[in-house]
Amino acid sequence: MRLLFVEDDPQIAGAVARNLERSGFAVDHAGTLADAKACVEAQQYDVMVLDLGLPDGDGLDLVRELRHRRNPLPVLVLTARDAVSDRVAGLEAGADDYLVKPFAHEELVARLRALLRRPRDDLGDAVAVANLRYSPAAGTFTVDAGQPLLLPRREHMLLAALLRRPGRVVTRNSLEDAIWDFAQEIESNALESHISRLRRRLARAGAKVEIRSIRGVGYLLQPVSS
Repeated sequence: MRLLFVEDDPQIAGAVARNLERSGFAVDHAGTLADAKACVEAQQYDVMVLDLGLPDGDGLDLVRELRHRRNPLPVLVLTARDAVSDRVAGLEAGADDYLVKPFAHEELVARLRALLRRPRDDLGDAVAVANLRYSPAAGTFTVDAGQPLLLPRREHMLLAALLRRPGRVVTRNSLEDAIWDFAQEIESNALESHISRLRRRLARAGAKVEIRSIRGVGYLLQPVSS
């Protein structure tokens, strides 16, 4: 799952981002409202963690803008503002959850996963290709109507990106954006290595799908040719 973390304190941002990455999220960081808006315009996120006191304005202004544009991106406010009136203002502005600093990392992750389990229009219904099924809301894969398919984090995100466009080519850049954050340097063959490992895991699990390479463009997921 791809997450946008909006926080102006670099120490807090670094520590929280590292913990979130260890918990399975691909994290992009923005330190200002302007940067956060640019990230939302450039990338599709699964969830946002948002500080309120930012150098160029109040984080709630971004929440109001998203909701005014009917953007359903789940937003968890993470702030030192602990008054009941602040919580009410955050939720009424359109935030989905509100967590006060200091906080336990385990609680933050639990709240984020709860948000991601909620039905959302942009997540859509479960997707099935041959005997492989993906539930976007739960973030889970199953083979043969119920056998869980457990994958390492990057391969999980890679397969999710392919299954969101079954039978269609997903460009190389789109796949790289789905599994690496903006700040990471990507080795030239890194995507191919993950694709190769994912193919082997799908074959071992008995998934009757194949990942086709489209030279110079990207990859597509389709049922195994008979």
